[in-house]
Amino acid sequence: MADTHTPAAQGRHPARRNRKSKKVLLSILGIVIAIPVIVIVFILTFDWNRARPWINAKVSDAIDRPFAIRGNLEVEWQRPAETMAPAERTWRDHIPWPHLIANDTHVGNPAGMPVQDAGSARQFSFSLNPFALLSRTIHIPLLRFDGPRVDLLRLDATHNNWTFKRNEEKSRWTLDLERVVLTDGVIHIKDAVTKADVTARVRTLDRDPRYGVAWTLDGTYNGAKVEGGGKAGAVLSLKQQSTPYPVQADMRSGKTRIAVEGTVTRPSKLAAIDLQLTLAGPSMDQLYYFTGVVLPTTSPFSTSGRLTGTLGEDKSRWVYDGFKGKVGSSDIAGRLEYVTGEPRPKLSGNVRSQQLVFADLAPLIGADSNAAKKERNADVVQPAGKVLPVEEFKTERWNKLDADVRFSADRIIRDTAFPVSKLSTHLTMENAVLNLQPLEFAMAGGTVRSNIRLDGRGREGPKAIKAQAKVAARGIEIKKLFPKIEELQATVGSINGDANLTAQGNSVASLLAGSNGELKTLINQGQVSKYLLELMGLNVGNIIVTKLFGDKQVKLNCMATDFEVTNGIARTRYFVVDTEEALIEVAGAINLAGEQMDLRIDPKTKALRLFTLRSPLYVRGSFSKPDVSVDKGVLAMKAGGALALAAAAPVAALIPLVNTGPGKDSDCGRLLAESREKPKAPPPGKAKRG
Repeated sequence: MADTHTPAAQGRHPARRNRKSKKVLLSILGIVIAIPVIVIVFILTFDWNRARPWINAKVSDAIDRPFAIRGNLEVEWQRPAETMAPAERTWRDHIPWPHLIANDTHVGNPAGMPVQDAGSARQFSFSLNPFALLSRTIHIPLLRFDGPRVDLLRLDATHNNWTFKRNEEKSRWTLDLERVVLTDGVIHIKDAVTKADVTARVRTLDRDPRYGVAWTLDGTYNGAKVEGGGKAGAVLSLKQQSTPYPVQADMRSGKTRIAVEGTVTRPSKLAAIDLQLTLAGPSMDQLYYFTGVVLPTTSPFSTSGRLTGTLGEDKSRWVYDGFKGKVGSSDIAGRLEYVTGEPRPKLSGNVRSQQLVFADLAPLIGADSNAAKKERNADVVQPAGKVLPVEEFKTERWNKLDADVRFSADRIIRDTAFPVSKLSTHLTMENAVLNLQPLEFAMAGGTVRSNIRLDGRGREGPKAIKAQAKVAARGIEIKKLFPKIEELQATVGSINGDANLTAQGNSVASLLAGSNGELKTLINQGQVSKYLLELMGLNVGNIIVTKLFGDKQVKLNCMATDFEVTNGIARTRYFVVDTEEALIEVAGAINLAGEQMDLRIDPKTKALRLFTLRSPLYVRGSFSKPDVSVDKGVLAMKAGGALALAAAAPVAALIPLVNTGPGKDSDCGRLLAESREKPKAPPPGKAKRG
């Protein structure tokens, strides 16, 4: 019996197991279906306002400042596809997702700052991808602010309300924000560091095919009025690298203008910036307040070019390429690159001017007029009667930037007879030490080449800069050096010279006033106008004869000068002009601190001269109003002697007015030997000091 029942019993067990398996599967399927249904029902029926205290507390703790949702808090279901371009949609975007809406939201200032809102919004909303939560990702396809107001505040260099504390522990959750939409709102910035108090008002554009929002700006920045406006795209895409975000802005502060128009791709990382940038203002150095880039003081300027850039965590790179413009009446063009990083950002590039007006270089050293200084908001004006520029260099900015820039000018236009035709220089700056190596001019058929070092690590004060200058002049033609002196146009000869100076100061005037070193020049052969020599010797008879019968050239044996500069006073060690017919010696001093001259010019003829009134000439007075005079005592003695003799013998009265010459030459060979035919700069440390 047992055997007959066993097969039947064994046959029923698989059926029972199948029924149990089906029940388990149905139960699991029911749970899977029930959970989202329950979640949906919960989301739709739950009063989310009851969660506001908990949300406010958690967010406040996370951002370390007050956060509050004061209005209604609710959740709706929306399909992301409704707010997306067709090309960006996927099948998931057609599935309704939860969309949180918070009304009357406020974020306060951190502790230690005024108790007020840092930001608020009439309505704040975002959609949430529920599928991403399974991989610990908070995926927000769209974040929207309606009627926002942002109040950014900085009290000093270390206290502001836009810096949030960072969590040292790495979160297991990832935030993935795709797009931001901003409607009508206000952004206010008050910054004690830059002395800014600026308000921007944003409004929505309904029918603009390119831009979705427009904004206007007004207020003050660094004590100057600021105004402007611009436009931007309606939706800011933070994820799509292929979606360019259009921007356009035009801002002014006084006479300084910055305008941009172009696109930004992936704004969250500024992966690709492509803008047309226009800059204009009374001086390039005033752009420092807007850009943080140290630029030289210039005449009024305007430039336009293409700005591209990328921002990285450790280093950002900006390129201003193919720019063209004007500085004063001069043209400029070139390429500049600005790279951030440690220890300082660096500016490098090449700038070229095809036609440079020499007067446009004056603001670089503060040598422009007081009217021009007023236009560019200079701190000081040039005192009346002062020739050397007193405007101080802004050395406190020099340690904000390193630089490696080359500049050249193909042609120089000058208002005066100063015979400069070309200019080139290589400017480098590192750790507040500025070098111009070399600074080279083409002048009067020759060259003037300088190596200048300005150490601004003293930062501020009357001795902010330690300066070194080595200057070498070669082949300067005399007739081209003085093109407006007719008598010199037939002159043959060229000047070579060297200068080696050191100084401390904070302006051109103070640097020269405290300078030490030496200056040498030499002409070793040539020809010079006889009429000019007779004029310098006051040889009246010969001047008349030369005028009646014509001028001729006189052989120039040599001209040698040697000045020792001690504490801003240049004294002649020797200064001699030697020709076959005259010997001229100059002695005295030039006070660079007081801008005064006291030179004695003693001409001596080498042959018989009739009716000579030869006596020493004096060049005295200030640089702005020099006075050239004759030694009246010598003239009076000669005139008195002539009158006394005239009473006794008329012919004898001519004796005091006749000069037979010194009868000897200067030691030109010795001077040439000492100068070794071309002046040489002394070795470092060998220049005499006072």
